[in-house]
Amino acid sequence: MTVAESNRPHPTDASRYVPIAEHGLIGDLRTAALVDTGGTIDWYCPVRFDAPSVFASILDTDRGGSFRLTPDVPARTKQFYFPDTNILITRFFADDGVAEVQDFMPIVDDSREADRHRLIRRVLCVRGSLPFTARVAPRFDYARQSHTVRTEQGLTIFESPELSLALTSSVTVETDGLDAVSTFKLVEGEAAVFALDRIGGAVRPRHCPQAEAEELFNATVRYWRRWLSQSRYRGRWREMVHRSALTLKLLTYAPTGAIVAAPTTSLPEQIGGERNWDYRYAWVRDSAFCIYALLRLGFTQEAEAFVRFLSEDIRLGDGPGGPLQIMYGIDGRSEIPEQMLPHLEGHLGSSPVRVGNAAVDQLQLDIYGALVDSLYLYDKWGQPLSSGHWDAVCEVVGWVCDNWDRPDMSVWETRSGPQHFLYSQLMCWVAIERAMRIARHRGLPADMSRWSRARDDIYRRIMRSGWSPRRLAFVQREGEEVLDASVLMMPLSKFISPTDPKWLSTLDALGEELVSDSLVYRYDPTVSPDGLRGAEGTFSICSFWYVEALSRAGRVDEARLAFEKMLTYANHVGLYAEEIGRTGEQIGNFPQAFTHLALISAAFNLDRALG
Repeated sequence: MTVAESNRPHPTDASRYVPIAEHGLIGDLRTAALVDTGGTIDWYCPVRFDAPSVFASILDTDRGGSFRLTPDVPARTKQFYFPDTNILITRFFADDGVAEVQDFMPIVDDSREADRHRLIRRVLCVRGSLPFTARVAPRFDYARQSHTVRTEQGLTIFESPELSLALTSSVTVETDGLDAVSTFKLVEGEAAVFALDRIGGAVRPRHCPQAEAEELFNATVRYWRRWLSQSRYRGRWREMVHRSALTLKLLTYAPTGAIVAAPTTSLPEQIGGERNWDYRYAWVRDSAFCIYALLRLGFTQEAEAFVRFLSEDIRLGDGPGGPLQIMYGIDGRSEIPEQMLPHLEGHLGSSPVRVGNAAVDQLQLDIYGALVDSLYLYDKWGQPLSSGHWDAVCEVVGWVCDNWDRPDMSVWETRSGPQHFLYSQLMCWVAIERAMRIARHRGLPADMSRWSRARDDIYRRIMRSGWSPRRLAFVQREGEEVLDASVLMMPLSKFISPTDPKWLSTLDALGEELVSDSLVYRYDPTVSPDGLRGAEGTFSICSFWYVEALSRAGRVDEARLAFEKMLTYANHVGLYAEEIGRTGEQIGNFPQAFTHLALISAAFNLDRALG
């Protein structure tokens, strides 16, 4: 038992929690919900991704709240997505019948209806008969606020000081303390509908009859299929690539164009450990990489929306991280204070549960390379940058020229103090080099002599101080000989030839030390302390970077095998958490944009290498 678990009033029984991987994701481009394979919604934040939860039993099965909809008899379950959509279907196979629950959130254009954030659960009995019980047990504000429950004209209203929800159902619902419960039986051909709405202001309580649920289901199918039809990908791994694209789209906040790193908080990187973070914000790095992946597939509107988010919702400043923060709220806000929720035990006893993120004030120089690279690709494959955008790029690149050699926390957001990380210098080189490409291509004004001097200085510094003659490899940071998977970006970013002898030697060293059966660790925290206790799993974005690096180095057979192995670690509906544990379990926030965008890039480049 871990220290965190020993402080709880009862031991954490693994059977009380559904594993992270045993979930599918639904959403409406404003918020999202996790549905486990047993038919329970155990994570949902109404209104927006970073709002307080009402269902959070994935973080505390007793206190967090949930929406359970399951048969009253033993049943085997299977879960899948309705083809080419983000509608999730959970099927139940029992002795007396077969039924399914269709979970989705309609995506509507009318602003008032969008504010409803309707979550629909449609139950259909397809063979025989099955008895069901639904229990809606909201726990508002991460289970910190009390609420009341009442019935009104066939609706069940849950009211808390800051949020009200209305439950409508085609079957009888009764109140049970603070919860709502419905027990019913369906025979073949029958269906029942539950709809949960956020109400207040202009959004009034409204029933959802079965005919309307059917209409909204069909409209939601059309929306997702119409969106996916824009994809230009016709390669070998079309199903996995398109599932990843659909997942990235689910992580987009439509009102601003921001993209969250993940829709969850505090899902542990180590069970029982403290590496639990809130990822429901727009990291500049993650969002920029997402835009790269979506542009490769032909989705230009998302890139346009993200560029608009940068220009309209974010203002360049002069903070500790330079002109840009590393992350912002999905509405562009800069304040994201971190706090702990000690009343929640955490997934499988993994505390603390955190909301907000203190890393917001870190200096992470690599974000500038990711951003300018995505703008370069947007200018190339999307729309030409405007004059205002170019002025902002020039301001950012000028700052990078003056600050690239500062120590920082870099891509892994270590909490052990700033260092001279190779990855940060590499991405500063990318920022300057890509800006120079845009200027040359478009004939735009730029201080090319200053930019080229800084670019060349960074290159020479990395080749001199980032190379270890003893390890025969590029290393994590100056003055050390620690290996780090982030250097896999060197050939991917076109800093070094993928067949350069120094790079091939580095690739071999990484394979020997950080790779375990295609899975790649970020670094070894025992030799590179990061300011946190405990270990972590392999980092899935690094595993896909490794695939891409192998394919670019000409080791195509190895790359393909590593890629196919990585696909076996996806969950049953093709989703990935942040990391893979020692025995293949998914750990960390789920699903993670970083992983899915890297899958798209690896598949795209491996396809090209295979011919």
